[in-house]
Amino acid sequence: MASSYQYNHLIDLTPQELFFGIAIDKTLEQLGGEDVAAFAVLAGQPIVPTRAKVGGATKGTSIASIASRRALNYDLKYRLPMITGASPLSLKIALTKNLGAFVGRTVPILGWVILGYDVVQIIQKTISSYNLLVKPEDKLSLT
Repeated sequence: MASSYQYNHLIDLTPQELFFGIAIDKTLEQLGGEDVAAFAVLAGQPIVPTRAKVGGATKGTSIASIASRRALNYDLKYRLPMITGASPLSLKIALTKNLGAFVGRTVPILGWVILGYDVVQIIQKTISSYNLLVKPEDKLSLT
Protein backbone atom coordinates (compact mmCIF):
# COMPACT_ATOMS: atom_id res chain seq x y z
CA MET A 1 0.00 0.00 0.00
CA ALA A 2 1.31 3.45 -0.95
CA SER A 3 2.30 5.90 1.78
CA SER A 4 -0.16 8.73 2.39
CA TYR A 5 0.97 12.10 3.68
CA GLN A 6 -0.44 15.53 4.41
CA TYR A 7 1.18 18.90 3.86
CA ASN A 8 -0.26 22.29 4.69
CA HIS A 9 -3.94 21.92 3.79
CA LEU A 10 -3.42 18.99 1.41
CA ILE A 11 -4.23 15.45 2.50
CA ASP A 12 -3.79 11.94 1.15
CA LEU A 13 -0.63 12.84 -0.80
CA THR A 14 1.69 10.34 -2.43
CA PRO A 15 5.40 10.78 -1.69
CA GLN A 16 5.80 12.40 -5.13
CA GLU A 17 2.96 14.87 -4.51
CA LEU A 18 4.41 15.71 -1.11
CA PHE A 19 7.83 16.34 -2.62
CA PHE A 20 6.32 18.58 -5.31
CA GLY A 21 4.37 20.60 -2.73
CA ILE A 22 7.48 21.12 -0.61
CA ALA A 23 9.51 22.05 -3.71
CA ILE A 24 7.00 24.76 -4.61
CA ASP A 25 7.12 26.21 -1.09
CA LYS A 26 10.93 26.14 -0.95
CA THR A 27 11.18 27.77 -4.38
CA LEU A 28 8.88 30.61 -3.34
CA GLU A 29 10.76 30.93 -0.06
CA GLN A 30 14.17 31.06 -1.77
CA LEU A 31 13.26 33.42 -4.60
CA GLY A 32 10.71 35.59 -2.84
CA GLY A 33 10.17 39.12 -4.06
CA GLU A 34 13.68 40.23 -3.17
CA ASP A 35 15.64 37.98 -5.51
CA VAL A 36 17.35 40.07 -8.18
CA ALA A 37 18.93 37.19 -10.06
CA ALA A 38 16.17 36.82 -12.65
CA PHE A 39 16.09 40.59 -13.12
CA ALA A 40 19.87 40.65 -13.63
CA VAL A 41 19.69 37.89 -16.25
CA LEU A 42 16.84 39.61 -18.10
CA ALA A 43 18.40 43.07 -17.85
CA GLY A 44 21.56 41.68 -19.45
CA GLN A 45 19.87 40.36 -22.59
CA PRO A 46 20.66 42.27 -25.83
CA ILE A 47 17.07 43.27 -26.62
CA VAL A 48 17.52 47.00 -27.30
CA PRO A 49 18.22 47.77 -30.99
CA THR A 50 21.47 49.60 -31.74
CA ARG A 51 23.22 51.23 -34.64
CA ALA A 52 25.31 49.07 -36.95
CA LYS A 53 28.12 47.15 -35.25
CA VAL A 54 31.36 45.71 -36.55
CA GLY A 55 31.20 42.18 -38.00
CA GLY A 56 30.87 39.41 -35.46
CA ALA A 57 29.51 41.68 -32.71
CA THR A 58 26.34 40.70 -30.88
CA LYS A 59 23.32 42.52 -32.31
CA GLY A 60 21.53 44.83 -29.91
CA THR A 61 22.42 45.95 -26.41
CA SER A 62 21.01 45.38 -22.95
CA ILE A 63 19.29 47.60 -20.43
CA ALA A 64 22.09 46.77 -17.97
CA SER A 65 24.70 47.89 -20.47
CA ILE A 66 22.92 51.17 -21.24
CA ALA A 67 22.41 52.01 -17.56
CA SER A 68 25.93 51.07 -16.45
CA ARG A 69 27.60 52.94 -19.32
CA ARG A 70 25.66 56.08 -18.37
CA ALA A 71 26.38 55.74 -14.65
CA LEU A 72 29.97 54.48 -14.88
CA ASN A 73 31.37 56.01 -18.06
CA TYR A 74 34.99 55.90 -16.91
CA ASP A 75 37.95 54.71 -18.94
CA LEU A 76 40.50 52.70 -17.01
CA LYS A 77 44.25 52.43 -17.62
CA TYR A 78 43.98 48.70 -18.24
CA ARG A 79 41.59 46.40 -20.05
CA LEU A 80 39.10 44.20 -18.23
CA PRO A 81 37.85 40.89 -19.68
CA MET A 82 34.15 40.54 -20.30
CA ILE A 83 31.99 37.78 -21.73
CA THR A 84 29.89 38.75 -24.72
CA GLY A 85 27.31 36.92 -26.80
CA ALA A 86 23.57 36.48 -26.97
CA SER A 87 23.56 32.74 -26.27
CA PRO A 88 25.85 30.09 -24.76
CA LEU A 89 26.90 29.04 -28.28
CA SER A 90 28.00 32.55 -29.24
CA LEU A 91 29.96 33.43 -26.09
CA LYS A 92 33.27 35.24 -26.58
CA ILE A 93 35.78 37.03 -24.39
CA ALA A 94 36.32 40.69 -25.21
CA LEU A 95 38.41 43.34 -23.48
CA THR A 96 37.32 46.84 -22.52
CA LYS A 97 38.76 49.82 -20.71
CA ASN A 98 35.30 51.25 -20.01
CA LEU A 99 34.09 50.45 -16.49
CA GLY A 100 30.43 50.83 -17.50
CA ALA A 101 30.75 48.34 -20.34
CA PHE A 102 32.43 45.84 -18.02
CA VAL A 103 29.73 46.18 -15.35
CA GLY A 104 26.92 45.97 -17.92
CA ARG A 105 28.30 42.74 -19.33
CA THR A 106 28.93 41.30 -15.85
CA VAL A 107 25.39 41.84 -14.54
CA PRO A 108 23.77 38.86 -16.35
CA ILE A 109 26.67 36.56 -15.46
CA LEU A 110 26.21 37.36 -11.79
CA GLY A 111 22.49 36.76 -12.27
CA TRP A 112 23.15 33.26 -13.65
CA VAL A 113 25.55 32.49 -10.79
CA ILE A 114 22.96 33.58 -8.22
CA LEU A 115 20.22 31.57 -9.96
CA GLY A 116 22.47 28.50 -9.92
CA TYR A 117 23.05 28.97 -6.20
CA ASP A 118 19.30 29.37 -5.67
CA VAL A 119 18.58 26.10 -7.50
CA VAL A 120 21.06 24.20 -5.32
CA GLN A 121 19.57 25.72 -2.16
CA ILE A 122 16.02 24.88 -3.25
CA ILE A 123 16.96 21.25 -3.96
CA GLN A 124 18.81 20.81 -0.66
CA LYS A 125 16.06 22.43 1.43
CA THR A 126 13.31 20.50 -0.36
CA ILE A 127 15.00 17.13 0.20
CA SER A 128 15.80 17.94 3.84
CA SER A 129 12.23 19.05 4.59
CA TYR A 130 10.78 16.10 2.70
CA ASN A 131 12.96 13.61 4.60
CA LEU A 132 11.76 15.03 7.93
CA LEU A 133 8.14 14.25 7.01
CA VAL A 134 8.30 10.83 5.36
CA LYS A 135 8.71 7.25 6.48
CA PRO A 136 12.22 5.77 6.21
CA GLU A 137 11.37 3.82 3.05
CA ASP A 138 10.33 7.05 1.25
CA LYS A 139 13.42 9.11 2.19
CA LEU A 140 15.71 10.55 -0.48
CA SER A 141 19.50 10.85 -0.41
CA LEU A 142 21.33 14.15 -0.93
CA THR A 143 24.25 12.34 -2.60
